[in-house]
Amino acid sequence: MRVMVLVKATQDSEQGFTPTPESMESMAAMGRFNDELRAAGVLLMAEGLTPSSAGKRVAFDGTDRAVIDGPFPATSELVAGFWLWEVKDMAEAVAWVKRCPNPMPGPSEIEIRPIYQFAETA
Repeated sequence: MRVMVLVKATQDSEQGFTPTPESMESMAAMGRFNDELRAAGVLLMAEGLTPSSAGKRVAFDGTDRAVIDGPFPATSELVAGFWLWEVKDMAEAVAWVKRCPNPMPGPSEIEIRPIYQFAETA
């Protein structure tokens, strides 16, 4: 099964990346974790996202469209980065996330969401 693993944003991640000895060690630890995922054949894709201040949202209402500039409120509901993994089941995904270094300097959350698997039609 494929899952999208979402690193939730925090006040720190919304400030943008600042290279400090601590942040560089955190990035190195995450790089080692990604290497483990890759070696296990789990990792399909991994990316970090810029703060929401660099983003846009498009709101839909029927045929109307409205563009909303970031930053966006409710930081805890934003995504700071993601992985796309191929795992045998949700238990394996949870086991990998539990091994992950903390992606933020303080408290943080990672969300795991299965990707719909639509049957192929011939």
